[in-house]
Amino acid sequence: MRKHVLVIAEAGVNHNGSMDLAKKLIDAASDAGADIVKFQTFKAGKLVSKAARQAEYQKANLQESDDYQYNMLKKLELDEAMHLELIDYCQLKGITFLSTGFDEESVDLLDRLGMPFYKIPSGEITNKPYLQHIAKKNKPVVISTGMADLHEIKDALDVLTKDGLDLSMITVLHCNTEYPTPMEDVNLKAMQNISDTFNVKIGYSDHTRGIEVPIAAVAMGAEVIEKHFTLDRNMEGPDHKASLEPSELKAMVDAIRNIELVVSGSGIKEPSPSEKPNIVIARKSIHLATRINKGEKIQHHHLAMKRPGDGISPMMIDQVLGKTAVRDLAEDDKLSWEDIAG
Repeated sequence: MRKHVLVIAEAGVNHNGSMDLAKKLIDAASDAGADIVKFQTFKAGKLVSKAARQAEYQKANLQESDDYQYNMLKKLELDEAMHLELIDYCQLKGITFLSTGFDEESVDLLDRLGMPFYKIPSGEITNKPYLQHIAKKNKPVVISTGMADLHEIKDALDVLTKDGLDLSMITVLHCNTEYPTPMEDVNLKAMQNISDTFNVKIGYSDHTRGIEVPIAAVAMGAEVIEKHFTLDRNMEGPDHKASLEPSELKAMVDAIRNIELVVSGSGIKEPSPSEKPNIVIARKSIHLATRINKGEKIQHHHLAMKRPGDGISPMMIDQVLGKTAVRDLAEDDKLSWEDIAG
């Protein structure tokens, strides 16, 4: 069966507080063929203290004198009415709406709005009360693991499963929380390590530039891919610079759909239906390099291996050598078992 990778197009806060821009992001995600377009739900006052400073990548992208997270995030909040409007628009565009809740109140809002599952961001993986709150909702969970080690992942999984979730309901995304992530820090083998260690479904949340790494992750077994996107990387905002533009998002999704087919085979090494007709064309059979008269014994110098491959296989040459020709054979004739005896 074809493996379907869940592609989450992460709009995040790249709407810049504009509903018009948010809808254009939904358009782009839908046009690209993503399964889900995901936003972020939070109350700035519950997410950060007013003394919290911006990350270095946020400062570099915003280049504002005010480098407090609270003031940045306050402009990017989506209220309940905005959520409802975006959900309706997603239904119109044939794509699933999702949002990450960054605090318990936001998780409750998303629960009321009927999210199909909960996305836990990397920054909350050590937030036990938050994890317990989500676990009690008894819905599937996708959890990012940026900045975490295996012990912290285990602790988070223990909290989620102790408070109501079966491990089969959890997908763990390997992730690096640097925007953009340097290629040498991706460590994609860690995704397989997570799978081997915890026996969970795995995926990858990507913050590198470009589309190569998510595609490689799918080839390595990722069942979920999450990738930030924007309409224009030159827009002002904390995440635009590390995001794909619409044409790149579509190229990534198209490539993932191809990789889905590539990794969905039976695993049995045998000729595929598409290549079977080429067996006769590409392989060789035993032909005559010279004329042979009736009664002659066939020797190595009499033979040539040539296409097509619908005669005696060259693998059978030992069974041919020393046999006697039962009729005259011309140069370039394709040998058959009826031509020889003895």
